[in-house]
Amino acid sequence: MNTYSKYCPNVFLAKTTEQHEKGSLIKLTTKYGKENEVIIYNLIYTKDGFYFYSFVRADGFNIQERAKNKATKYENWANSAEKKSTEYYEASKEGHDFLVLAEPIKIGHHSEKRHRALIERNWNRMGKSVEFSEKANDYLSKAEYWESKANEINLSMPESLEYYEYKLEEAKERHEGLKSGKYERTHSFSLTYAKKEVNELTKKFEIAKRLWN
Repeated sequence: MNTYSKYCPNVFLAKTTEQHEKGSLIKLTTKYGKENEVIIYNLIYTKDGFYFYSFVRADGFNIQERAKNKATKYENWANSAEKKSTEYYEASKEGHDFLVLAEPIKIGHHSEKRHRALIERNWNRMGKSVEFSEKANDYLSKAEYWESKANEINLSMPESLEYYEYKLEEAKERHEGLKSGKYERTHSFSLTYAKKEVNELTKKFEIAKRLWN
C-alpha cells in the first residue's frame, strides 16, 4: 500500500514499495483509509526498502483549492447563522404591541403566567439571536482568513520552484542594496533581517529544486 510521508512543513511525499517513473499515476492511501490518485514527480530518497517521491494530486487539488473550499464552507455557515439570528430576532418581537406598553405583571391575575412566559420566550429568543450573530461573525472571520490563503504558494506546489527563485533574487537585491546604501536601514537590525531572509529563501529554493526541478 502506498501512503503519505511528511517531508517538511506543508509537504508530504509518496511512500511506495515499488519504483515509479516520473509522470506515473498511482494511488496513495491516507491514514483515514481514503485513496487519492497522484502524479509522481521526483524520487527524493530511499530508506528501509521504501521509495519516497514528490507528487501532485491528479485531480488538481492543492493547498489553494483547499483554502477556497474552506472559505466557501465558512461563508455558507456564516450565512446560515445570520439567517437563524434574524429568525430569532423576529420571533423575539412576539407580543410587541402589548409589551411596549410596559404593563406590570399582575401578580395573582390569570394573565400572570402568560405574561411571564411571553417575556421569557422573547428573552431566550433574543439570546439565541445574539449567539448566532456572534457565530456568523466568527465564521466570516475564518472565511476571510482562508480567502487570504487562496493564492498562497508553498513547497507542496511545483509553482514554488519559480516562485522561490524570484523571491530569492528579490531578497538578495534587497540585502545588497542595504549593504551598499542604496536602501535606507530603518533600524539597527535591517541588514541582519535581510540576510536571514536570504538564508531562509535559499533553503526553500533548494528544497523546491529537489522536489520539482
